[in-house]
Amino acid sequence: MTPEPARPRFVLASASPARLKTLRNAGVEPEVIVSGVDEDHVTADSPGELARTLAVLKARAVVSTLDDHATVLGCDSVLEIDGVAYGKPGTPEVARERLRMMSGRSGILHTGHCLFDTSTRQEIRELASTTVRFADLTEDEIDAYVATGEPLVVAGSFTVDGLGGPFVAGIEGDYHNVVGISLPLVRRMLAQVGISWPTLWAPPRTIQYDEAEAARYDESRGGPERAQAAADAILELLPKGGRVLELAVGTGTVATELVAQGNLVHGIDLSPAMLRHARIRLPGHVANADAAQLPIADRRCDAVLAIWLLHLVDDSDRILAEVSRVLRPDGVFITTTEKRESSRYATGRTPDDHRSEDALPVLVARAAQYGLRLDGATTFPGPSYGNSPAPLYPLVRFRRH
Repeated sequence: MTPEPARPRFVLASASPARLKTLRNAGVEPEVIVSGVDEDHVTADSPGELARTLAVLKARAVVSTLDDHATVLGCDSVLEIDGVAYGKPGTPEVARERLRMMSGRSGILHTGHCLFDTSTRQEIRELASTTVRFADLTEDEIDAYVATGEPLVVAGSFTVDGLGGPFVAGIEGDYHNVVGISLPLVRRMLAQVGISWPTLWAPPRTIQYDEAEAARYDESRGGPERAQAAADAILELLPKGGRVLELAVGTGTVATELVAQGNLVHGIDLSPAMLRHARIRLPGHVANADAAQLPIADRRCDAVLAIWLLHLVDDSDRILAEVSRVLRPDGVFITTTEKRESSRYATGRTPDDHRSEDALPVLVARAAQYGLRLDGATTFPGPSYGNSPAPLYPLVRFRRH
């Protein structure tokens, strides 16, 4: 059997959640390295050239930090109206004035793309431009949209894939380019450096539990008592009402306890065997999905839960990014933390030298990058085995700002 070729190291030199989501929806999981380029002090002869120049600067800035081969993509978007370039407004006042100016008019959304392949030393610079027609907006609509905060942080003060979508009357050209990255263009650029688009597709992830393991999972993890203890602790931190999503729902034991208290709970998991048990407890409310690529639209959840998940992953950053994306403003993320350390402390052992992905300092620092602030905590007892003392597990709450 011929082994499958290794996927190229593909780096996105952008902090844009919309660009990352667009690539993920197309089956590509890039490595994200933010460039740190100061966009405010860059000038060019035209709005399109400004977008392309910024993309080049972003790609080069990230390439300069690499110590291994990679293919780096830098992108930047600029809206042009009457020959004037409009980037991110930054303040509500500027966003409100700009939306009034855009109402009922058309503009051109330019996205600069720069692909730098360190193996071949090729640098490819391209520009994609799409005409956008804006709807006639009322003052109430403008005020409400600005109040959401979305137009303050996006080029041109609008999105086509978010809350601003209903205010876009039509487009002429590549839809994805308006989101911030032209997939057809990137595919052609990659081909020029010898990379076929399908080689970037991430293989589907599954976690293997056979039926026997799944059947005894509840008992091996402490049974109904452990599930009830975890649910009681969650309820201390969980706002009443709203839509709750549990990541790595497992067999659904904890979620079932939360449903019994009047909560609407949906669950996802990567294990088909575990989900067969969860579907009995939560019929119609569970799905096979990856916590780092949630099949949920932006700002749809009031709470997200992660019990016994983050200590198992290699990178909690991707999960925190998705949690932030799907949470509504003031929504909460509740997760266990320091699981391995808690068990070690309970048996009198010293802390592990390896910093786990669920370590509290790691979570606090990373969560802050996605607008999640620590604002609550409690504990619950875990099961004891043999003569070992029962560990006390910390449960923390982050709030979406």
